[in-house]
Amino acid sequence: MSDFIYLASQSPRRSQLLDQIGVPHKLLLAGPNEDAESLEEVRGAEAPARYVVRVTGLKLDAALQRLKHQGLSAAPVLCADTTVCLGRDILGKPSDEADAMRMLQRLAGQTHRVLTAVAVQKGGKRVAALSESWVHFAPMSTAQIKAYVGSGEPMGKAGAYGVQGIAAAHIAQIRGSYSGIMGLPLFETAALLRACGLRC
Repeated sequence: MSDFIYLASQSPRRSQLLDQIGVPHKLLLAGPNEDAESLEEVRGAEAPARYVVRVTGLKLDAALQRLKHQGLSAAPVLCADTTVCLGRDILGKPSDEADAMRMLQRLAGQTHRVLTAVAVQKGGKRVAALSESWVHFAPMSTAQIKAYVGSGEPMGKAGAYGVQGIAAAHIAQIRGSYSGIMGLPLFETAALLRACGLRC
């Protein structure tokens, strides 16, 4: 039985969350020749839940290929993907500061959903789960949004914010999984790892 898992994610938050529940892990990151971003493209009017589950599956497939090509020792592989949605609109990572401003103007004063899909593969067995949470932003002035975007925190984050950062000053209410909003729902993740015979 392997005593660690591979985490196929560049997110430092996911790595910290695995540390939090005592799961030893090694990073299995996409190489420069892999087009990891293209996996996150939305297909037409795709429902957010279907989208996040599909993208997580694609990321896991790519990670398993990577493991094989690099000839690394066998161990379970974990992948996750988080999406922020307002109604059926998927708010991905902002392309630039203006895009981050637009997203935050839409989220301000509203309640939105955060969906995080997790998938684990051990040998021929794949298990997956989906976490759904709700985040309510207080109204924000243009100056507040501009200051937040100016901090650089929104870049590279779904929905243009990080719940564990400065944005917390504008978040009035959360329902669901705090760790799921951060990018890795720990309750569901622990259950999947246990289903694969790992101790959590």
